[in-house]
Amino acid sequence: MKVKYFNDTDTAHIEMLDREVFETREISENIYIDIDEKGNLVSITVEHAKESAGLWQFSYEEVQKKTA
Repeated sequence: MKVKYFNDTDTAHIEMLDREVFETREISENIYIDIDEKGNLVSITVEHAKESAGLWQFSYEEVQKKTA
């Protein structure tokens, strides 16, 4: 996964898969998703990211499955 933030346009781009985009769908006024030909999520674009998504700080955490 790659996350890019473009300060000049306040846009965040989150790339999930390195695949060719088949279709872009508008989820809301500021959020778009790209999918491949099989319907898998390729990337997410968030415009006005600081305002609409609270993108002031970014963190990543991988949570391990708990074993009983």
